[in-house]
Amino acid sequence: MAQTGTGRPSLGGARARRASAEQIAVRLVGALLALAVAAVHVADQGGVTALASPAWIGWSYRTIEVGGVLTALALLPRPARLTGPAEFGWVAGVLLGAGPFAAYVATRTVGLPGDHGDVGNWGYWMGTVSLFVEAALVVLSVGMLLLWWQRSRPAEPSGRPARRVTGVRTSVGAARGTSVPRAIGTALRRAADFQF
Repeated sequence: MAQTGTGRPSLGGARARRASAEQIAVRLVGALLALAVAAVHVADQGGVTALASPAWIGWSYRTIEVGGVLTALALLPRPARLTGPAEFGWVAGVLLGAGPFAAYVATRTVGLPGDHGDVGNWGYWMGTVSLFVEAALVVLSVGMLLLWWQRSRPAEPSGRPARRVTGVRTSVGAARGTSVPRAIGTALRRAADFQF
C-alpha cells in the first residue's frame, strides 16, 4: 500500500487495483459470451466443416462464428495502446447478440427465404440456449456502452456530468428529476468504477 505524506497507508492504489480487476472480469464475461454465441452456431450447424442449408444461411452462420471470435478478441483485456478503446468491442457485442437473436425470432415466426421448416418450432433447445446467451451479451454490452456514454459527457462547473437527456422519468427518480438513461448510468457507475 502506498504511504501518504502523514505516514498513513493510501487507499488509492487498492481502489485502482479493484477497479482494474472489476473491468477485467466484466470484459472476460463479455468475451466468454461472444465465444458462446460462436460455439452454439458451430454446434447448430453440425460442426466446423458442415454448412447449413440453404447456403446463404450457412454462410450467415460462418459470419456469426467469425464475428464471435473477433468480438471476444476485441473484449479481452490488453493494454489500451494495443487494442484501442473498449467501446468498439461492446458495440460489436451488441451487433453479435442482436443479429442472430432477430434472425432466430424471424425463422420461428415468418420464416426465411428457403427455410420455412422451423416456423413455430420454439422448442429447439439449442435455439433457446442461443437466445439466452445472445440476450445476456446484448444486455451487458448495452450496459457498458451506457456507462461509457455517461462518463464521456462533459462535466458541468459543479463537477457532475452535464445533463443533456430529458425524457421519460422513472417512478423513483421522478421526485429527484432523474431521467431513465441517467438513472441507468448512475446505477452502473455505482456498481463498478470502470476506466475506459
